[in-house]
Amino acid sequence: MKKLGKIYLALVLLFLYVPIFVLIVFSFNESKSSSVFSGFTLDWYKRLFHNRIIISSLVNTMIIAVIASIVSTVLGTFAAIGINSMRKVPRAVVMNVTNMPIINPEIVTGVSLMLLFSFFAARMTLEFGFVTLLIAHITFDVPYVILNVMPKFNQMDPHLYEAAQDLGCSPFKAFRKVVLPEIMPGVVSGFLMAFTYSLDDFVISYFTTGSTSQTLPITIYSMTRRKVSPEINALSTLIFIAVVLVLIVKNGIQNRAFKRSGMGGN
Repeated sequence: MKKLGKIYLALVLLFLYVPIFVLIVFSFNESKSSSVFSGFTLDWYKRLFHNRIIISSLVNTMIIAVIASIVSTVLGTFAAIGINSMRKVPRAVVMNVTNMPIINPEIVTGVSLMLLFSFFAARMTLEFGFVTLLIAHITFDVPYVILNVMPKFNQMDPHLYEAAQDLGCSPFKAFRKVVLPEIMPGVVSGFLMAFTYSLDDFVISYFTTGSTSQTLPITIYSMTRRKVSPEINALSTLIFIAVVLVLIVKNGIQNRAFKRSGMGGN
């Protein structure tokens, strides 16, 4: 049974990662062919960094991802603090409501945000573009931050905060010196997850973007509607490497927090 399990796992991993491996290999292909590897070259990476449309979309994507991640991390952390202070039944209800955007199909979220922005655009000076994209990214990032921070509150001794106040700390100082260090691994993990989701989101961004501001996934989609250029292979390779690095950092932080909690030795 163990051998069958290993074979099954190997097949699943093969199915998931072979297409990505092929994409990476052909990003170094000398010709534009997507089926015949004619020779090794870095020209497509050089052309990629000279493509103004892609670079502009990349910069725009990074700005939106960073701002949305920071804002959603702050909002999500304070929301988690508020949820943690609730009683058991209201906390369960609020957590279920919070998790709904995660479970909800992205197309539903994208269309609903588009209709909301259209409603305000008809009555205000709001235009589809950078602002609507940023609001949309913050909206779907916040639940992921809450999802990462809440388990840290469950692992923390609930009496630490009160004990710090009994020893002379002000409420703010007790939070900064006692609570924040305990939940910091969850805060950082939430930030990295929010950043990752903002970086590669397509569906929600597609419905909330405008002609003046586009993210990288939307630019790639518009380019692939004609003919897939090896530049896209090179760009996808770089995005894949960036996401892998973010996930490695996130897992490293979680493992370190797991060992610090004393649970790693059990």
